Amino acid sequence: MATQPMQTGPAFDESKLHAFMERVVGDLGAAMHATLVVIGDKLGLYKGMVGAGPVTPAELAAKTGTTERYVREWLNANAASGYVSHQSGTELYELLPEQAFALTTMDIGGAFHIVSACSKDEPKITQAFRTGEGVGWHEHDASLFFGTERFFRPNYAANLISSWIPALEGVEARLKAGARVADVGCGHGASTMLMAKAYPKSKFYGFDYHSGSIEYARHVAGRDGLLDQISFEVASSKSYPADEKYDLVTFFDCLHDMGDPTGAARHVLSTLKPDGTWMIVEPFAHDTAHENHNPIGRVFYSASTMICTPASLAQEVGAALGAQAGEQRIRTVVTDAGFTRFRRAAETPFNLVYEARP
Repeated sequence: MATQPMQTGPAFDESKLHAFMERVVGDLGAAMHATLVVIGDKLGLYKGMVGAGPVTPAELAAKTGTTERYVREWLNANAASGYVSHQSGTELYELLPEQAFALTTMDIGGAFHIVSACSKDEPKITQAFRTGEGVGWHEHDASLFFGTERFFRPNYAANLISSWIPALEGVEARLKAGARVADVGCGHGASTMLMAKAYPKSKFYGFDYHSGSIEYARHVAGRDGLLDQISFEVASSKSYPADEKYDLVTFFDCLHDMGDPTGAARHVLSTLKPDGTWMIVEPFAHDTAHENHNPIGRVFYSASTMICTPASLAQEVGAALGAQAGEQRIRTVVTDAGFTRFRRAAETPFNLVYEARP
């Protein structure tokens, strides 16, 4: 008597296959289009459309010093992606105000330079999967450094002075009166310079182990006339100097990248005044992985795979917290280092802001 084979897995659902393939096609289009966003950003194609109303490919090419045939194809790809608007039956394309705001004012194009760097660095990360070794921040394509600054800067500009610092107990008043501030892991110094401009009586010290970033930060600070107020130095999170104690130490989206975050936290404690404050800005994350399986978590987990986790594994200890560490893991790092007070002071859809005190 014939018997039916035992089913060992879930039944095959063709409708679920179609739904998944729709997602795959969408992702494939997004991945291909990411490069076109970088091209448009570099060539000023988006900026050339801001406030211009409907334009033809030839008009945009003439305005930006590019070639019409390439611009035509680029515009159609952007129209298919919903990044520009196309008038059916015409040769006219337009960057709508909302699109223009996101691509130019919010500078979201910077994020696509991060994507470009990740694509270029894929062979290094693939090899790291095999060996378990890390890939340091300094080992990435330079597009990562500039893209990261441009991606984070608008969010800092919108929130740092207006809401994050005021959410810290007594910090704003000290900065207005004149305080000593260490901005650790400062990168290109965007956060450091935002604070310096807002609090001219305070003195700021930007530290980063990446010499190229510090050199660039010095250049921008000099251009903006801030070198009397800001000092940028090459130093790690566990060795930055404190000839005098600091009123405020800040870590912007970098604690989870560190190989020894607890060791870094101990060093922060040793450099703070007894009544000082440590502000820790981290990517928004819930405490369980499942809660982070959403569009924002998708971006952060992907970035963490390519950038944050390899960076930590390239350093001593290699704690590899990842970009979705969550509040409880950050709390453990801070309290294990000897801080007695820790709280969530503020949040946005992209960031959590913590306050730690000795």
